[in-house]
Amino acid sequence: MKASLCLIVAFTVSSAWTTMASAENLPDPARVSELTRLLPPKPVGVGRPISDRKAWDAVAASPHFEGAISRASDLLKQPLPEADDEIYLEFSRNGNRTRYQRIQRTRHSRFPSLVLAECIENRGRFLPAIEEAIRAVCSEKTWVMPAHDRSLNNFYGREIDIDLNSSATGWNMATVAWWLGDKLSPACRELVQEELERRIFTPYENCLKIGKPQMWWVTCTSNWNAVCQAGVTGAALAAIESPQRRALFAAAAEKNIEHFLRGFTSDGYCSEGLGYWNYGFGHFVLLAETLCQATDGELDLMAEPRVEPIAMFGRRLEILPGIYPAFADCSVTARPDPELMAWLSRRFGWGMKDVETSHLLLAAGPTTSLFQFGLFRFPNSASETSPAKAAPETAALRDWFEQAGVLICRPSSSGSRALGAAIKGGHNAEHHNHNDVGSYLVALGASIPLVDPGSEVYTARTFSTKRYESGVLNSFGHPVPMVAGQLQRTGRQAAAKVLKAEWSDAADTLVLDLRDAYGVKEVVKLEREFVFSRRESGSLTVTDSVQFSSPQKFATALITFSEWKQPAENRLVIGKGQDAVAVRIDAQGVGFAIRPEEIQEDLSGGRIPKRLGIELTQPVERATITIQIAPAAAPPNG
Repeated sequence: MKASLCLIVAFTVSSAWTTMASAENLPDPARVSELTRLLPPKPVGVGRPISDRKAWDAVAASPHFEGAISRASDLLKQPLPEADDEIYLEFSRNGNRTRYQRIQRTRHSRFPSLVLAECIENRGRFLPAIEEAIRAVCSEKTWVMPAHDRSLNNFYGREIDIDLNSSATGWNMATVAWWLGDKLSPACRELVQEELERRIFTPYENCLKIGKPQMWWVTCTSNWNAVCQAGVTGAALAAIESPQRRALFAAAAEKNIEHFLRGFTSDGYCSEGLGYWNYGFGHFVLLAETLCQATDGELDLMAEPRVEPIAMFGRRLEILPGIYPAFADCSVTARPDPELMAWLSRRFGWGMKDVETSHLLLAAGPTTSLFQFGLFRFPNSASETSPAKAAPETAALRDWFEQAGVLICRPSSSGSRALGAAIKGGHNAEHHNHNDVGSYLVALGASIPLVDPGSEVYTARTFSTKRYESGVLNSFGHPVPMVAGQLQRTGRQAAAKVLKAEWSDAADTLVLDLRDAYGVKEVVKLEREFVFSRRESGSLTVTDSVQFSSPQKFATALITFSEWKQPAENRLVIGKGQDAVAVRIDAQGVGFAIRPEEIQEDLSGGRIPKRLGIELTQPVERATITIQIAPAAAPPNG
């Protein structure tokens, strides 16, 4: 009897918690009513339906779409790859997520390419293949990626979750149905509507109202929030008949996107890294534009004062022209998405005329995302904003994200071929965190001779308790100290304290206390000083000062993808030609050795970072290691 009572109490408490948690995610009924009046009486998708021949004839006439029909014609000759169960299950067996995602991407991008061609040509030639591709996608056991279905509950039909891929697939499906309308067969239109209801609308509505299924992303502060909110809301606005129900989805997005905005510092820093800024904030923009268009401008998330500093992140992170740091889970080749930048430039009046000319509206060319095409290729709130009259200001000498502890150092405008640097403090519990407190990279010309190696190819290990076994995600893969033989620890407490931040036209100085990044009780002092000088071609001096309560090992490191050589005991040359840097090492009389080691992890493009360990040859109670980095070659004459 007592056991039964306990079970009843536990169930009651659990049910109450679930109801309370879900109620917090529900929008105010008054706001739902208000949006019901603002939304159109019938569902409207983004972009233009195929019946709007003026809009699609303009696409057809654009030189940026010359190959769209021929590419789609080639697809007609290619069989659709099978969504093999065994490949889906591969992730649960060995952690490989790449093979199925590649197949899934091919299958899910097929009908958008065909739809684009059909809307341009308007002859019905692609319709059978479009319906075949839609039926194939609708026949998949789940639209959720294997890496997001670790329990296999979605694969075996025990529950239906919504993830990054399924939300985007749903929005694409709703968009194709709205664009093509009754050109699709009644059976195909009914299939799309049924699958949207089953896979997207009902699960999301139940999540909001009763807390089941639980969707953690509704209240998270990472890219998941913006991506999934955008997909679900965009699909709902395009496909749900009831204005009241559509308004519920719109109001829920307006309410819960607040969590996403809280994931940025007030000065706009994105700890997930530049690639996820493109993805997450890019989808915030898509959501904002969708709601703006659906409410005839009455609901405009972009007008929120916190948004423009976040939008500026892509510009402010640039070190030298076209060079950006790969902090967090980011590719070393990541750049701000030019289409997004063109949209933001016009919307906020930044005056980036070259980017706007090349990537605004139809100039951006084809895409396999129908909803992105619909929002960005046809007139929108940005394109209808008058262009800025003034050209953008030249880049500042530095950008300091104070709350994140990230400093971007640029050369003076007079430097013809000068050094730039990015320096990172922060903490080790950031979104897509790497254990990299005190890290830095150096750029010169068109290259980055001293790097942050960026992210590894994702596997099951990447987002598990074994994440920091990776030599590129833990501090071994970053140019930071190794203290008493220990790497950095993980967690919010592993943070840099800013002791000094001093700027001038001639030099920038940043001093960090790194003790809390290491769980080493013998550490009395551990400070890292960065001095970025703009004299001549520039230099970066990094000085580590350590004090222990008893003699301990101490080392630091440089990380590079480039070739290197050691012309003298205390000198290194890293990089090629005019983009090489000279490194001078001074340990104040204490012996040290250079320990080169390849970091054997799986990085995109098969890149293999090299760690040049700088290790003191004997334990010390006090030590100072100074590393001075400058261009190896003088700038060419003229």
